[in-house]
Amino acid sequence: MTTQFIIEHVEWGVANAHIWGFVLVFVLMTIESSFVPFPSEVTMIPAGFLAYRGELTFGNPLIDATAVVLCGLAGSLVGAFINYYLALFLGRPFLYRYGKYFFVKPHILSRAEEIFLEYGEITTFVCRLLPGIRQLISLPAGISRMSLVRFSTFTALGAGIWSAILVGIGYYLGSLSADMTYAQLVNSGKAILKQHYIWIVSFLVLLIAIYALIHHLVMRPKRKRI
Repeated sequence: MTTQFIIEHVEWGVANAHIWGFVLVFVLMTIESSFVPFPSEVTMIPAGFLAYRGELTFGNPLIDATAVVLCGLAGSLVGAFINYYLALFLGRPFLYRYGKYFFVKPHILSRAEEIFLEYGEITTFVCRLLPGIRQLISLPAGISRMSLVRFSTFTALGAGIWSAILVGIGYYLGSLSADMTYAQLVNSGKAILKQHYIWIVSFLVLLIAIYALIHHLVMRPKRKRI
């Protein structure tokens, strides 16, 4: 599903964003986080732009931007839960055999499993900020019966950060220009994201290092008293 195709069919919703923009964000981010290939950039960047301009429900830039991030996070969690429970109840053989009919290609699912098995549960957080595998990392989590609490926590952290980044880009573009078409907005936002992606990766590395250090300190056995 190409970005341009989506732009052409979602643009009409922007005109009514002040009425049900938050609902639209929630629904589209639920779809994006499930097995349907849907780029989150076409939803969250314009939402951040509209928040800055006060064109959403509350009419207050900061409140609207915060609400957009929360709606994006909620939608991402719901979509992730859909994938998680599908994998949990349908199982690995079913996904590999019939997943191709639901946009889940075997080689991509295989790669998601490899990453999950190699790096562990933290991948449900990390992959939320990586394109191409962001949605499908929930499937191996379900297949492996990952703890729902840990899955929800890691997914929420990753999805929340990703939503905030995209909304921030849209908010920034809103401060630069008061008049941009929907297509210009999405394409400009994607360009900014691509240009600064190295900082996102660096941030990920830092967070993983902190997580690994804390995990090591917590799990390190205490010395026995003599």
